[in-house]
Amino acid sequence: MPAGKITWLVPPKTSPDVETQKKKKGCLLVFARWCARLFVLFVVFLGGAFGGFFAPQLYHRFYLFPKQAEAWKQLAAQRTPVSLQTGWQEYRGVMHSHSEVSHDSEVTFPEIVQALHQAKCQFIFMTDHVVDGKADYSLGWKGIHDGILFVRGFEMRDGFMPWGLPDDTVFSNSEDPAELAKKIRQLGGVLCLGHCEAGRPWHIPEIDGMEIYNIHTDLLDEMMEKHSRLEVVKELLINMWAYPEQTLRSVFDWWVLAMLVQKWDEQNVHRKLTGIAANDCHQNVGARGIYTAEDSLLLLDTGHSDPKKKIAEFKLNAVTRTLLKLFFGKLEAGQQLFRIDMDPYERSSRFVNTHLLAQELTEPALLDAVRTGRAFVAFNMIADAGGFAYVAEGGGQRVTMGERIALAPGLKLRAEAPLPCRFTLVRDGNRVTEQSGRTFEYEVTAPGKYRIQADVSVPGEIAVVGEHYARNMAPWILTNPIEVTAQAGN
Repeated sequence: MPAGKITWLVPPKTSPDVETQKKKKGCLLVFARWCARLFVLFVVFLGGAFGGFFAPQLYHRFYLFPKQAEAWKQLAAQRTPVSLQTGWQEYRGVMHSHSEVSHDSEVTFPEIVQALHQAKCQFIFMTDHVVDGKADYSLGWKGIHDGILFVRGFEMRDGFMPWGLPDDTVFSNSEDPAELAKKIRQLGGVLCLGHCEAGRPWHIPEIDGMEIYNIHTDLLDEMMEKHSRLEVVKELLINMWAYPEQTLRSVFDWWVLAMLVQKWDEQNVHRKLTGIAANDCHQNVGARGIYTAEDSLLLLDTGHSDPKKKIAEFKLNAVTRTLLKLFFGKLEAGQQLFRIDMDPYERSSRFVNTHLLAQELTEPALLDAVRTGRAFVAFNMIADAGGFAYVAEGGGQRVTMGERIALAPGLKLRAEAPLPCRFTLVRDGNRVTEQSGRTFEYEVTAPGKYRIQADVSVPGEIAVVGEHYARNMAPWILTNPIEVTAQAGN
């Protein structure tokens, strides 16, 4: 290169095609980035919406229900035998229950036996709905079947639940309640009232007992409002598979129990009514999907098979049919594709129980226990209350719940539970005292009707006695009262 000559290196010109390709790539890159950002935002939005919509249920799923399950487990591990004796045999069972005899249940009697064995029950008092307006006591099972005692009964108008009637008894559901009550008493039957949240003929003297808790009363409270029904459905979707027992327990409302117990206390001031629990077993709170010959998905509840009473029906198309085949395989007319049960019979049978104290497992012996009030109610799904004892001792006598004893110097009320709990003594509906532990003792100085409520520690629960509330305590046992009468000569 000659000295002093400057040569400029000029980069080769880029072809228009290359420039265009670069611009396209840049645009595609920007577009991809924005798509990714929008997708992330959409996922965040969707997650936030899901979390907001299911917030209570997610709180239950990941916090409350695990803590409750652990608390129930710890309670089970603490059980020890009870040494205090009542002088009676204790039998656990179900009162207020339905079978295939009822229009809203499809559970067969052999299935009921299996469920009660799983629930550790020895008896069941049936309350099937009347058939064609009649309570026919020849229908259904009676007596002991594979170790389970069946007592026939029906759920009639005004909440009447008559038990212990002869097999040839047939009552009309349209009979006058007062006259019907007299017939039941004349035939040797026992009459209890169900669904006592509603108006009931309390003036009838032949009434022997009443429900102080009913599962369906609690559930109906949730079903009365659209918002509450939605919450139940959401609970089923999120928690039914992981925590089925806690999901069913979530329908429990402390105020429902408090309301019914208050009514019971008010009635017992001037008469005697035995308090019982109502499992109200139906196995009909749920949904099932059936593929039909019309190429549709039929949604029914779990209490019947009548297509006319369907929840909904969806005509299938190519997409929905393919999805159903993907999840359930080959579709055949009449095939049940899925079933969701919130209240399977076994679970309802364990939710709450009535424990009767009797000499033997026979219908007359258990009916006598109901008449007398030798009974206590226990929420056994939370913790097994078997063996719980409550007595009054004094003057050389010992009586138990439902029985009477005269006031005497040194008369004591004693109770013992298989688990540590909080005992609350209630006299004529008013709170007297509290004690914590496995045993309870109180010296009586005044006549009255004394019952005990025992509560156990469970996160998220509320126990109520009168106007006294206790958070993170669950009502566990409610006894029938021991009546302390005035001293002779007073």
